Amino acid sequence: MSDRDKFIQTFDKLHASPEVYSEVMSMIDNEKVVTLKKRRYINKVAVAVCALALVVGSGGAAYAMDIGGIQRKVQIWINGNQTDATFVAEDGEYDLTYIDENGNEQYRGGGGVAIEHGHERPLTEEELLEHLDSPEVLYDDDGRAYICYKSQKMDITDKFDENGICYVEFDLDGDMQYLTIKYKDGWSMSPRGYCDPD
Repeated sequence: MSDRDKFIQTFDKLHASPEVYSEVMSMIDNEKVVTLKKRRYINKVAVAVCALALVVGSGGAAYAMDIGGIQRKVQIWINGNQTDATFVAEDGEYDLTYIDENGNEQYRGGGGVAIEHGHERPLTEEELLEHLDSPEVLYDDDGRAYICYKSQKMDITDKFDENGICYVEFDLDGDMQYLTIKYKDGWSMSPRGYCDPD
């Protein structure tokens, strides 16, 4: 069935009441010449509006397909500074874009799964945002290491042992957390104690 046939089948069931139909017919008979002139003008306007709607609609659809999930504006802490960012989450993964202190656009992405009762599920948007609100371990160009959490920034460079492992207790909004950090090779956090670095 063609689009035209579908259109006819869909709108074939709609009918104007006899009063409306007779009123429209009398208007057409009384204003035949004016209607023809208006009709051309209306058709041109209608075509222009439809074309504009098609361009805007297809651009919006392409944009929506491009970003995947639903886009949100959020404020998060990055490098000890509260920053406005665009957050997109879908299927347990996120994309985050923001403007850094030098005016450059920066990108971060990540994701994960939760295991419940032996089954894996993608992290929810709230869980991903909670992850973004956790401490960060950063390294500057000089090789110094820091833990950043909200407005706190702690230099931990001198706390690494000869194996490149650092153990730090960190107060996370009143809850003591234990961070185990391998120099430039990841880190873990637990409320129960330090993790095995291997």
